Amino acid sequence: MDRNLALEMIRVTEAAALSSARMMGRGDRKAADQAAVDAMRRAFDSVDIRGTVVIGEGERDEAPMLYIGERVGSGWNHADPNHAPRVDIAVDPLEGTNLCATGQPDSIAVIAVADDGQFLNAPDTYMHKIVVGPWARGAIDIAKSPTWNLSAVAEAKRCAVSDLTVVILERDRHNELIAEVRKTGARIRLISDGDVAPAVAATQPESGIDMLLGTGGAPEGVLAAAAVRCMGGDMQGQLRWRNNDEIRRAEKMGIKDPSRIYHLEDLAQGQVMFAATGVTDGSLLRGVRFHGGAASTHSVVMRSKSGTIRFIEARHHIGTKPGLDFLRART
Repeated sequence: MDRNLALEMIRVTEAAALSSARMMGRGDRKAADQAAVDAMRRAFDSVDIRGTVVIGEGERDEAPMLYIGERVGSGWNHADPNHAPRVDIAVDPLEGTNLCATGQPDSIAVIAVADDGQFLNAPDTYMHKIVVGPWARGAIDIAKSPTWNLSAVAEAKRCAVSDLTVVILERDRHNELIAEVRKTGARIRLISDGDVAPAVAATQPESGIDMLLGTGGAPEGVLAAAAVRCMGGDMQGQLRWRNNDEIRRAEKMGIKDPSRIYHLEDLAQGQVMFAATGVTDGSLLRGVRFHGGAASTHSVVMRSKSGTIRFIEARHHIGTKPGLDFLRART
Protein backbone atom coordinates (compact mmCIF):
# COMPACT_ATOMS: atom_id res chain seq x y z
CA MET A 1 0.00 0.00 0.00
CA ASP A 2 1.22 3.47 -0.90
CA ARG A 3 2.25 5.43 2.18
CA ASN A 4 0.40 8.47 0.82
CA LEU A 5 -2.83 6.54 1.34
CA ALA A 6 -2.39 7.02 5.08
CA LEU A 7 -2.79 10.77 4.71
CA GLU A 8 -5.85 10.28 2.50
CA MET A 9 -7.40 8.25 5.31
CA ILE A 10 -6.77 11.11 7.74
CA ARG A 11 -8.77 13.41 5.47
CA VAL A 12 -11.65 10.93 5.66
CA THR A 13 -11.59 10.69 9.47
CA GLU A 14 -11.24 14.47 9.76
CA ALA A 15 -14.42 14.96 7.73
CA ALA A 16 -16.36 12.53 9.94
CA ALA A 17 -15.03 14.09 13.14
CA LEU A 18 -15.75 17.65 12.05
CA SER A 19 -19.33 16.81 11.14
CA SER A 20 -20.22 14.73 14.20
CA ALA A 21 -18.52 17.19 16.58
CA ARG A 22 -21.24 19.72 15.72
CA MET A 23 -23.63 17.34 17.51
CA MET A 24 -21.52 16.95 20.67
CA GLY A 25 -23.55 17.09 23.86
CA ARG A 26 -26.93 17.43 22.14
CA GLY A 27 -28.15 14.09 23.41
CA ASP A 28 -28.92 12.64 19.97
CA ARG A 29 -26.58 9.72 19.33
CA LYS A 30 -28.33 8.72 16.09
CA ALA A 31 -27.97 12.19 14.57
CA ALA A 32 -24.31 12.34 15.58
CA ASP A 33 -23.64 8.95 14.01
CA GLN A 34 -25.51 9.86 10.83
CA ALA A 35 -23.52 13.08 10.51
CA ALA A 36 -20.27 11.12 10.73
CA VAL A 37 -21.44 8.48 8.25
CA ASP A 38 -22.59 11.04 5.68
CA ALA A 39 -19.35 13.01 5.88
CA MET A 40 -17.16 9.92 5.69
CA ARG A 41 -19.08 8.62 2.68
CA ARG A 42 -18.55 11.90 0.82
CA ALA A 43 -14.86 11.92 1.68
CA PHE A 44 -14.34 8.36 0.43
CA ASP A 45 -15.66 9.39 -2.99
CA SER A 46 -12.47 11.40 -3.60
CA VAL A 47 -9.99 8.68 -2.52
CA ASP A 48 -8.42 6.75 -5.40
CA ILE A 49 -8.83 3.20 -4.07
CA ARG A 50 -10.96 0.15 -4.71
CA GLY A 51 -12.01 -0.42 -1.14
CA THR A 52 -14.41 -2.98 0.29
CA VAL A 53 -15.91 -2.43 3.74
CA VAL A 54 -15.38 -5.59 5.79
CA ILE A 55 -16.04 -3.95 9.18
CA GLY A 56 -18.76 -1.33 8.96
CA GLU A 57 -22.04 0.04 10.26
CA GLY A 58 -23.70 -3.36 9.91
CA GLU A 59 -24.94 -5.60 7.16
CA ARG A 60 -26.66 -4.15 4.10
CA ASP A 61 -30.19 -4.62 5.40
CA GLU A 62 -29.27 -2.91 8.68
CA ALA A 63 -27.23 0.09 7.49
CA PRO A 64 -28.01 2.59 4.72
CA MET A 65 -24.33 3.18 3.97
CA LEU A 66 -20.85 1.99 4.89
CA TYR A 67 -22.32 -1.48 5.33
CA ILE A 68 -20.30 -4.69 5.22
CA GLY A 69 -19.57 -5.51 1.59
CA GLU A 70 -20.02 -1.95 0.31
CA ARG A 71 -17.49 -0.65 -2.21
CA VAL A 72 -15.89 2.74 -1.50
CA GLY A 73 -13.39 4.88 -3.35
CA SER A 74 -13.22 6.40 -6.81
CA GLY A 75 -11.05 3.57 -8.16
CA TRP A 76 -14.09 1.40 -8.83
CA ASN A 77 -15.20 3.88 -11.51
CA HIS A 78 -11.98 3.62 -13.52
CA ALA A 79 -11.88 1.48 -16.67
CA ASP A 80 -8.51 -0.05 -15.71
CA PRO A 81 -8.99 -2.49 -12.79
CA ASN A 82 -5.32 -2.07 -11.86
CA HIS A 83 -5.54 1.71 -11.71
CA ALA A 84 -6.11 1.84 -7.93
CA PRO A 85 -5.12 -0.54 -5.08
CA ARG A 86 -7.70 -3.01 -3.85
CA VAL A 87 -7.96 -2.86 -0.07
CA ASP A 88 -10.11 -3.94 2.85
CA ILE A 89 -11.64 -1.19 4.96
CA ALA A 90 -12.58 -1.42 8.63
CA VAL A 91 -14.46 1.68 9.70
CA ASP A 92 -16.37 3.23 12.55
CA PRO A 93 -17.41 6.74 11.52
CA LEU A 94 -18.19 7.59 15.15
CA GLU A 95 -16.74 5.23 17.73
CA GLY A 96 -18.48 6.17 20.95
CA THR A 97 -21.78 7.62 19.72
CA ASN A 98 -23.05 7.97 23.29
CA LEU A 99 -19.81 9.68 24.26
CA CYS A 100 -20.29 12.28 21.54
CA ALA A 101 -23.99 12.75 22.37
CA THR A 102 -23.18 13.42 26.02
CA GLY A 103 -19.86 15.24 25.51
CA GLN A 104 -17.80 12.59 27.31
CA PRO A 105 -14.16 11.71 26.49
CA ASP A 106 -12.74 9.32 23.86
CA SER A 107 -15.20 9.60 20.97
CA ILE A 108 -13.24 9.24 17.70
CA ALA A 109 -13.71 8.74 13.96
CA VAL A 110 -11.61 5.76 12.93
CA ILE A 111 -10.50 3.79 9.85
CA ALA A 112 -8.17 0.84 9.35
CA VAL A 113 -6.93 -0.34 5.95
CA ALA A 114 -5.35 -3.67 4.97
CA ASP A 115 -4.47 -5.51 1.80
CA ASP A 116 -7.38 -7.40 0.28
CA GLY A 117 -8.54 -10.28 2.51
CA GLN A 118 -6.26 -9.54 5.47
CA PHE A 119 -8.79 -8.48 8.12
CA LEU A 120 -10.84 -10.96 10.13
CA ASN A 121 -14.34 -10.71 8.72
CA ALA A 122 -15.81 -10.29 12.16
CA PRO A 123 -19.57 -10.61 12.63
CA ASP A 124 -21.50 -8.04 14.63
CA THR A 125 -21.20 -9.80 17.97
CA TYR A 126 -19.08 -9.50 21.11
CA MET A 127 -15.38 -10.22 21.61
CA HIS A 128 -13.50 -10.84 24.82
CA LYS A 129 -10.23 -8.85 24.51
CA ILE A 130 -6.92 -8.26 26.15
CA VAL A 131 -4.59 -5.52 24.88
CA VAL A 132 -1.12 -4.50 26.07
CA GLY A 133 1.77 -2.42 24.77
CA PRO A 134 5.10 -3.51 23.26
CA TRP A 135 6.68 -3.94 26.70
CA ALA A 136 4.38 -6.91 27.42
CA ARG A 137 4.27 -8.46 23.94
CA GLY A 138 4.12 -12.26 24.26
CA ALA A 139 3.34 -12.15 27.98
CA ILE A 140 -0.47 -12.38 27.79
CA ASP A 141 -2.77 -15.40 27.53
CA ILE A 142 -6.51 -14.75 27.28
CA ALA A 143 -7.23 -18.36 28.25
CA LYS A 144 -5.81 -17.66 31.71
CA SER A 145 -7.27 -15.56 34.50
CA PRO A 146 -7.07 -11.78 34.80
CA THR A 147 -4.95 -12.30 37.92
CA TRP A 148 -2.43 -14.39 35.97
CA ASN A 149 -2.28 -11.86 33.14
CA LEU A 150 -1.81 -8.89 35.46
CA SER A 151 1.05 -10.69 37.20
CA ALA A 152 2.64 -11.55 33.83
CA VAL A 153 2.36 -7.96 32.56
CA ALA A 154 3.77 -6.58 35.81
CA GLU A 155 6.72 -8.95 35.53
CA ALA A 156 7.30 -7.91 31.91
CA LYS A 157 7.22 -4.24 32.90
CA ARG A 158 9.33 -4.90 36.02
CA CYS A 159 6.81 -3.25 38.27
CA ALA A 160 4.25 -4.19 40.90
CA VAL A 161 0.72 -5.20 39.95
CA SER A 162 -0.48 -2.25 42.01
CA ASP A 163 1.37 0.04 39.57
CA LEU A 164 -0.77 -1.13 36.63
CA THR A 165 -3.86 0.66 35.32
CA VAL A 166 -6.51 -1.42 33.54
CA VAL A 167 -9.33 -0.09 31.36
CA ILE A 168 -12.64 -1.98 31.58
CA LEU A 169 -16.06 -1.19 30.14
CA GLU A 170 -18.51 -0.55 32.96
CA ARG A 171 -21.06 -3.28 32.30
CA ASP A 172 -22.92 -5.76 34.51
CA ARG A 173 -21.21 -8.59 32.63
CA HIS A 174 -17.90 -7.31 34.00
CA ASN A 175 -18.83 -7.29 37.70
CA GLU A 176 -16.78 -10.41 38.46
CA LEU A 177 -13.87 -9.20 36.30
CA ILE A 178 -13.80 -5.85 38.09
CA ALA A 179 -13.90 -7.54 41.50
CA GLU A 180 -11.00 -9.82 40.58
CA VAL A 181 -8.87 -7.00 39.22
CA ARG A 182 -9.51 -4.93 42.34
CA LYS A 183 -8.47 -7.88 44.48
CA THR A 184 -5.06 -7.95 42.77
CA GLY A 185 -4.46 -4.34 43.77
CA ALA A 186 -4.31 -3.02 40.21
CA ARG A 187 -5.92 0.31 39.44
CA ILE A 188 -9.00 0.44 37.19
CA ARG A 189 -10.30 3.08 34.81
CA LEU A 190 -13.95 2.32 34.08
CA ILE A 191 -15.33 3.60 30.77
CA SER A 192 -18.95 3.90 29.69
CA ASP A 193 -18.54 3.31 25.93
CA GLY A 194 -16.02 3.04 23.11
CA ASP A 195 -13.05 0.74 23.70
CA VAL A 196 -11.01 1.42 20.52
CA ALA A 197 -9.31 4.61 21.76
CA PRO A 198 -8.45 3.08 25.18
CA ALA A 199 -7.09 -0.04 23.45
CA VAL A 200 -4.78 2.11 21.34
CA ALA A 201 -3.86 4.18 24.39
CA ALA A 202 -2.80 0.98 26.18
CA THR A 203 0.07 0.67 23.68
CA GLN A 204 1.45 4.14 24.46
CA PRO A 205 3.62 4.56 27.56
CA GLU A 206 2.61 8.18 28.13
CA SER A 207 -1.13 7.38 28.27
CA GLY A 208 -1.07 5.97 31.79
CA ILE A 209 -3.00 2.88 30.61
CA ASP A 210 -1.26 -0.50 30.80
CA MET A 211 -3.96 -2.94 29.70
CA LEU A 212 -7.47 -3.22 28.31
CA LEU A 213 -9.56 -6.15 29.53
CA GLY A 214 -13.10 -7.33 28.98
CA THR A 215 -15.79 -7.93 26.43
CA GLY A 216 -16.74 -5.35 23.80
CA GLY A 217 -17.71 -5.28 20.15
CA ALA A 218 -15.99 -7.69 17.75
CA PRO A 219 -15.80 -5.13 14.90
CA GLU A 220 -14.12 -2.69 17.28
CA GLY A 221 -11.70 -5.48 18.14
CA VAL A 222 -10.51 -5.67 14.53
CA LEU A 223 -10.10 -1.89 14.36
CA ALA A 224 -8.06 -1.93 17.55
CA ALA A 225 -5.94 -4.83 16.29
CA ALA A 226 -4.81 -2.78 13.29
CA ALA A 227 -3.53 -0.02 15.57
CA VAL A 228 -1.96 -2.45 18.04
CA ARG A 229 -0.02 -4.07 15.19
CA CYS A 230 1.27 -0.69 14.04
CA MET A 231 2.32 0.14 17.61
CA GLY A 232 4.10 -3.17 18.17
CA GLY A 233 1.79 -4.13 21.02
CA ASP A 234 -0.05 -7.39 21.62
CA MET A 235 -3.70 -8.43 21.63
CA GLN A 236 -5.79 -11.56 21.86
CA GLY A 237 -9.54 -11.98 21.36
CA GLN A 238 -12.24 -14.60 21.53
CA LEU A 239 -15.71 -14.16 20.06
CA ARG A 240 -18.59 -14.28 22.54
CA TRP A 241 -21.86 -15.31 20.93
CA ARG A 242 -25.28 -14.11 22.04
CA ASN A 243 -27.26 -16.84 20.29
CA ASN A 244 -27.03 -19.69 17.77
CA ASP A 245 -28.15 -17.44 14.91
CA GLU A 246 -24.94 -15.43 15.29
CA ILE A 247 -22.88 -18.60 15.11
CA ARG A 248 -24.64 -19.70 11.93
CA ARG A 249 -24.10 -16.29 10.33
CA ALA A 250 -20.44 -16.41 11.33
CA GLU A 251 -20.04 -19.80 9.68
CA LYS A 252 -21.31 -18.28 6.43
CA MET A 253 -18.64 -15.57 6.81
CA GLY A 254 -15.92 -18.23 6.99
CA ILE A 255 -15.52 -18.72 10.75
CA LYS A 256 -15.16 -22.46 11.29
CA ASP A 257 -14.26 -22.65 15.00
CA PRO A 258 -16.66 -20.55 17.12
CA SER A 259 -14.46 -20.91 20.25
CA ARG A 260 -11.14 -20.04 18.59
CA ILE A 261 -8.73 -17.69 20.33
CA TYR A 262 -7.51 -15.09 17.86
CA HIS A 263 -4.02 -13.69 18.17
CA LEU A 264 -3.04 -10.27 16.86
CA GLU A 265 -1.92 -11.47 13.42
CA ASP A 266 -5.17 -13.46 13.06
CA LEU A 267 -7.20 -10.27 13.44
CA ALA A 268 -5.13 -8.01 11.16
CA GLN A 269 -2.61 -9.56 8.78
CA GLY A 270 -0.17 -8.21 6.21
CA GLN A 271 0.40 -4.48 5.83
CA VAL A 272 -2.11 -2.38 7.74
CA MET A 273 -2.77 1.30 8.31
CA PHE A 274 -4.77 2.97 11.07
CA ALA A 275 -6.12 6.51 11.15
CA ALA A 276 -8.27 8.27 13.73
CA THR A 277 -9.40 11.81 14.50
CA GLY A 278 -10.65 12.92 17.90
CA VAL A 279 -14.25 14.07 18.20
CA THR A 280 -14.17 14.68 21.97
CA ASP A 281 -11.08 15.04 24.15
CA GLY A 282 -9.68 11.73 25.30
CA SER A 283 -6.74 9.57 26.36
CA LEU A 284 -5.51 9.27 22.76
CA LEU A 285 -6.55 12.46 20.95
CA ARG A 286 -7.94 15.93 21.55
CA GLY A 287 -11.41 16.66 20.25
CA VAL A 288 -12.56 19.07 17.54
CA ARG A 289 -12.50 22.76 18.38
CA PHE A 290 -14.46 25.41 16.46
CA HIS A 291 -13.13 28.95 16.08
CA GLY A 292 -15.79 30.92 14.21
CA GLY A 293 -15.49 29.90 10.57
CA ALA A 294 -12.59 27.55 11.27
CA ALA A 295 -11.99 24.34 13.18
CA SER A 296 -8.98 22.43 14.49
CA THR A 297 -8.55 18.66 14.59
CA HIS A 298 -6.08 16.25 16.22
CA SER A 299 -5.42 12.95 14.46
CA VAL A 300 -3.11 9.97 14.51
CA VAL A 301 -2.01 7.83 11.56
CA MET A 302 0.07 4.65 11.75
CA ARG A 303 1.62 2.18 9.31
CA SER A 304 2.69 -1.34 10.26
CA LYS A 305 5.28 -1.57 7.45
CA SER A 306 7.41 1.30 8.71
CA GLY A 307 6.21 1.47 12.31
CA THR A 308 5.75 5.20 11.80
CA ILE A 309 3.25 6.97 14.04
CA ARG A 310 2.29 10.53 13.20
CA PHE A 311 0.12 12.85 15.27
CA ILE A 312 -1.34 15.54 13.03
CA GLU A 313 -2.82 18.86 14.07
CA ALA A 314 -4.83 20.60 11.36
CA ARG A 315 -6.78 23.83 11.05
CA HIS A 316 -9.70 23.86 8.62
CA HIS A 317 -11.26 26.97 7.11
CA ILE A 318 -14.82 25.81 6.72
CA GLY A 319 -16.00 28.51 4.34
CA THR A 320 -13.19 28.04 1.82
CA LYS A 321 -12.18 24.38 2.01
CA PRO A 322 -13.99 22.19 -0.57
CA GLY A 323 -16.15 19.52 0.99
CA LEU A 324 -16.69 21.29 4.32
CA ASP A 325 -19.38 23.76 3.30
CA PHE A 326 -22.04 21.49 4.80
CA LEU A 327 -20.66 22.23 8.27
CA ARG A 328 -21.93 25.80 8.15
CA ALA A 329 -25.49 24.46 8.22
CA ARG A 330 -24.88 22.53 11.45
CA THR A 331 -25.36 25.22 14.08
